[in-house]
Amino acid sequence: MAGPKPRIITLSKREGQGYGFYLRVEHGEEGHLIRALEMGGVAELAGLKDGDRIIRVNGNFVDSMEHSQVADLVRKSGMSVTLHVLGEEAYKSAKAKGVNLADPQSGQTQPTMNGVSAPAAKAKLCYLHKSSSGFGFSLKSTKDTHGIFMTEVLSGGVADQAGVERGDRIVEINSENVERLSHDQMVQKIKAAGDKLMFLLVDEDADKFFKSKGIRPSVANATVRHLQHKPRIADMTKRPDGYGFMLKEDPKHPGHYVGEIDKGSPAEQAGLKKKDRLVAVNGQEIDNCSHEQVVEKIAQQGNKCSLLVLDAETEKMYKLGDVSPLLYWEEMRGSPPGYPEHEAEAIPALAVPAPADVDHKPKLCRLERTAAGFGFHLNGIQGIQGQYIKEVVKGGAADKAGLEDDDIVVEVNGVNVENSMHEDVVDLIRKSGNTLFLLVADRMAYEHLKARGIPITLQLVNKEPSNDDPAPAYPEEDERKDTESDNERPATPPAETRSRSSSSSSSSSSSSSASAPASASEDERL
Repeated sequence: MAGPKPRIITLSKREGQGYGFYLRVEHGEEGHLIRALEMGGVAELAGLKDGDRIIRVNGNFVDSMEHSQVADLVRKSGMSVTLHVLGEEAYKSAKAKGVNLADPQSGQTQPTMNGVSAPAAKAKLCYLHKSSSGFGFSLKSTKDTHGIFMTEVLSGGVADQAGVERGDRIVEINSENVERLSHDQMVQKIKAAGDKLMFLLVDEDADKFFKSKGIRPSVANATVRHLQHKPRIADMTKRPDGYGFMLKEDPKHPGHYVGEIDKGSPAEQAGLKKKDRLVAVNGQEIDNCSHEQVVEKIAQQGNKCSLLVLDAETEKMYKLGDVSPLLYWEEMRGSPPGYPEHEAEAIPALAVPAPADVDHKPKLCRLERTAAGFGFHLNGIQGIQGQYIKEVVKGGAADKAGLEDDDIVVEVNGVNVENSMHEDVVDLIRKSGNTLFLLVADRMAYEHLKARGIPITLQLVNKEPSNDDPAPAYPEEDERKDTESDNERPATPPAETRSRSSSSSSSSSSSSSASAPASASEDERL
């Protein structure tokens, strides 16, 4: 039975800020309810309404979950969360009619796929370093049209390479809002900025989206995918002797920095570099934590940990635009990995593969369609770049071909789809007929290769399709020598740095409504 189409809303906040609503379950009411919206808060401005029911959190169906589980999913989303919601009347009507809201076909325009039809409209951050021939763009303003726009973007020039496109409207320059400046004032502002510019821009579609929602574009709802210098995510699995790096503080420079790194350690293999600044532990920002609290946070992760780090050059670029490095984490991960909170302090040496045994390679999977289809769902969460595999049917075509949940899709039949719209990838799969070739990488391999700047192509696959298989027409690409063996990989502080101290959670539960018994409702401020 066709169900109502949920509204898809992405909320982005800054460190220390809430989303501006209460999540509740109430006696006599079904579902997870949105209540007590803060006027002018993130949720209210994004279009959430009192009485809305949350159906999915970051693509995960939650209508049948416990209240505490749903609240936890939202909290663990970091600085951004994507919600599928239904209005009160639509939700009650669907329940009365027995609509299966968990069915991905319910209310979706693409019935065979999970996720949303297109990514959310976003502003974009573009970093320009002036060359001898200038920045490579001109400005224009139009009478009776609000704003200053990019024009004459020189092909191959600095602006073009930075992601600037003709028709983009300028919102900020070096973290300063310039929407009210005249044409002449804008020119003077750019000249005064020197040879480095961080633009916050919106293209025509994004501009219309923000205006329809009554939202001012900001860094918090911008993509960082165009920025040349990128933070790194170091995924590490601890050995009996730890992660193999020192964490230190520098009195002259606020923050937490990576010190000495043991050769061959998980830290070195994960790409940590001496003098990297540690920004977040498993998606949780740690700038305001003491040294002891950061050490404790890492220790609390058990035997696995993901660190977000910046080198000096990347940090300068991010500071220029007052950009939080957590935006990079959100685009790459969406939410912190679901590692167990507590694991044994030490694990047998044999349980951890030696660095040489770690397979950081993609895999080419050939799927033959059966009567039941290819046997997987394709997920594309709104506001998060990329498509990934979910719900691989055991014994189905995808399972037999070697696909696994959370594999990231890189190519479909030889076409790179890393930056493609969800519906375009769906269309490629539909047009593939009965044989489908997918080049995929698990998340750790994907992060590893991206951190090293290695293009993910068929050449990286150990075993190519046999001559009997009609292999897809993959484009020829130059081989890149992997000479960066000392570059980018994960970390763990040695035992002697682990002075433990307790730290309070950044988001706490508020009490239940005073007007109802404690057993009648549950209430979480988010």
